Amino acid sequence: MADNQEANQSGGGKGLIIVLVVLVVLLLVAVGVGGYMLYSSGVLSGQQQNNQEQVQDSQKANPGEMFKASINDLVLNITNAKGREKLMKLSFSVKSTEPTIESIVEEYKPEIVDAVIAQVSSRSSEELLTVGGKALLKEELLDEINSILNEVTSNSDIQKDCVKQILFTSFVIK
Repeated sequence: MADNQEANQSGGGKGLIIVLVVLVVLLLVAVGVGGYMLYSSGVLSGQQQNNQEQVQDSQKANPGEMFKASINDLVLNITNAKGREKLMKLSFSVKSTEPTIESIVEEYKPEIVDAVIAQVSSRSSEELLTVGGKALLKEELLDEINSILNEVTSNSDIQKDCVKQILFTSFVIK
């Protein structure tokens, strides 16, 4: 009888050790994923600070007026980590130094919407719901929209990289 109790106690100790090892491994994976997300969003690498300094410098260099254009009520399909589809409603405004930005955005809206769809559909709903995920999406949309506008307006007097900021006005995932 004493031998059975010792066997049960040592077996229980092994189970506890296995559970603790699994918890430590999960914790390390979670810390690694969190660090990667912060690093990729620029928080840990200093990119965000450099980007803010560049924006401040460009605003000082161009003390002129900022102009806005909006893209409203895009409904997009996204997936979550389990592969289930969700719907996302997105509206945003672009701030630009170009006075005619509203007419330019309206004229090239299909190209801009296509870029937005490509960027959003490459992410999961969990990523888009984080602050870092939204900041990264804004940064990449800014680059994509400027690239599109630079390409389609290359033969005109419009300044390169005229879009300076993207502001989400509606961001709903259901």
